[in-house]
Amino acid sequence: MYDLRRIRQLLKHNVDNIYLGKKIEYDPDFKGPMKNRSCTDILCLGLFVVFIGCWIGVACYAYTHGDTELLLIPRDSSGSRCGFDPHVLDKPYLFFFDISKCFGPNVPFTGCNTPQICVSRCPSETFIWDNNKDYTKLICVDGVIPTTSSAEALVNNKKCTRWYLRSEQVVKRCIPNPREGDIKQVLDILNKLGEQMTENNLMKSIKQIKLIEQGEQFGNDFVEDLRDTWPEMLGFLALGIFACMLYIFIMRWIAKIMVWLTIFGTIALLAFSTYLTAKNYDYYKKHPYDHENAKNMFEKYVKTKEFWLVLLIISSVVLALLLFVLIFIRKQVILAIALIKEGSKAVSAVTSALFFPIVPWLLQMAIFAFAISVGLYISTVGTPSYQIRNFDANGCKCSGEAAHYKDGVECTIELFERYCPQNCPGTCKFIEVANTKWVIYVQILNVFAFFWGVSFVTAFGEMVLAATFAKWYWTFKKSRVPFFALTAAVCRTLRYHIGTLAFGSLIIAICRMIRAILEYVDHKLKKYDNAVTKAVLCCCKCFFWCLETFLKFINKNAYIMCAIHGKNFCASAKDACSLLMRNIIRVAVLDKVTDFLFFLSKMLVSLGVASIVYSYLEFASEKNLHYPIGPAIIIFICTYLIACMFFSVYTMAVDTLFMCFLEDCERNDGSENRPYYMSTNLRNIFHKKNVVS
Repeated sequence: MYDLRRIRQLLKHNVDNIYLGKKIEYDPDFKGPMKNRSCTDILCLGLFVVFIGCWIGVACYAYTHGDTELLLIPRDSSGSRCGFDPHVLDKPYLFFFDISKCFGPNVPFTGCNTPQICVSRCPSETFIWDNNKDYTKLICVDGVIPTTSSAEALVNNKKCTRWYLRSEQVVKRCIPNPREGDIKQVLDILNKLGEQMTENNLMKSIKQIKLIEQGEQFGNDFVEDLRDTWPEMLGFLALGIFACMLYIFIMRWIAKIMVWLTIFGTIALLAFSTYLTAKNYDYYKKHPYDHENAKNMFEKYVKTKEFWLVLLIISSVVLALLLFVLIFIRKQVILAIALIKEGSKAVSAVTSALFFPIVPWLLQMAIFAFAISVGLYISTVGTPSYQIRNFDANGCKCSGEAAHYKDGVECTIELFERYCPQNCPGTCKFIEVANTKWVIYVQILNVFAFFWGVSFVTAFGEMVLAATFAKWYWTFKKSRVPFFALTAAVCRTLRYHIGTLAFGSLIIAICRMIRAILEYVDHKLKKYDNAVTKAVLCCCKCFFWCLETFLKFINKNAYIMCAIHGKNFCASAKDACSLLMRNIIRVAVLDKVTDFLFFLSKMLVSLGVASIVYSYLEFASEKNLHYPIGPAIIIFICTYLIACMFFSVYTMAVDTLFMCFLEDCERNDGSENRPYYMSTNLRNIFHKKNVVS
């Protein structure tokens, strides 16, 4: 039997012998964030500037040599670009012979397994050859012209389509828009052609078509509801912003009460949700056919016991997990509340910090739009390459500059049409955009630049807020915090620490790039269905996700230390890790607990606003909406994103104050010459006191 006491002693001895860095010594000249600084990580700054310059150069080349309109041009089965290549210049739309082949899970990757041709216009009516032997209405592959005598054979040989539905063009593709009864006519005819399509496969195709129609109707109804309620939605969006600001404003004075109200409010909502879902599940279990009277697709799913069973399981599991977690962290919640209250004071003292995240958010949106546009333009850079296909040297005699044409030889549309007979069976087919082997490398550069740019902006926001709140903490008399503390933090960061931000964001960008490559490899290897490969990739993806999460944690604390002491990234990261490891118990207790409480706060505010929206639209509004839940969901998502933006300031405030608190505990001892900078509330909770307050 193991001696547990001896094991604990050995573990404690080993931990005590781990060198965690020298404790921070008292410095009488230290008064908070250093004013006399020097530029940090200059080499990385230079690398970042050069890289951004290359990215801008690539963008300029892409914008001048690319054409995004080419991406929307459809191609027929022979590779011709409808409405673009000279021989199909008057045929801008793509038509599918058998549209039922285009509905399936593999279609986005394998394409429609049916002939596709360019047409001058999409069918304006439903046509069935077996009902109407009008050969003039047949749609045939290129080069095939039906006649009275040849039409039947061409249809049977699938050179001309046997049937097609009334269609409308969507992004230059002919998409069926059948009227009532059209599908039934096609089904009746195809049921007679057992040798060409089984009834089971046809019914699956028809079902998928109907599902597409229902989805389209659902989308139309949803958009119509949003269009009818946009004034109310703007008002409710303003309500969401007001609710977030009010919640943060109230926390300035009653943070403890608000946190506990958030916890109990969340529990109450989950408990009510569990009760409601259980009640509805029991009802629809006893009334299994109520969904047959549904007015729309959404209501059809809601009126099933399976729908409410899933919600019941989710509500019950989340409620049980929440109660389980709260039981074990109830004591730590009190400590976390103290930090949150300090964060509330800091945010209230520098109110402008509350709106600062709008700046990084706008910059990230700009980087996202720029990267997407560059990627689209790059993909269209190059020269189109054409080759001769299906060429018959006996039946097609080309002359002049096209006399050497044969299968596989490069060609141009102009020469082919000028020097080859009109009845020539061969074609000058578009193959690819030539001279673009380097494009894949430029696209990789573009993706990496996007990751680096977004990470850089995030790091900039974190360091600015860290400098702002550190200035508040290390000001002994909080009423003397400079009015332009945020502006000073922005100027100091831009002047001295751009290189440090570039260094830290580069590490995150590399990790994200590796994760993106793993996702790409996983996508490519899915077709092989190898269990070992799947397991290895899953482990790799999990590892790099954990690594990225850990690096983000290290980077954030490194930025805090850099904002305070002005050291380079590596030195700041080392100091932050040492400080955290020397206080690992406090870190484990407080860091994730505060994150958990903030998450509950964001969810409660968002759900509360969404509930008000739904209640108003369902019971008080005079507008007859198809799906009142739709606008409520939109408002919930918007409110949650707004709450995340506001609470990100709180999160950074708490993290910064926590690091300052740990340093304060090591640097000072509460004596008259070395008083603690922490508030009275924190001193009482952690049993600290100043000789002279």
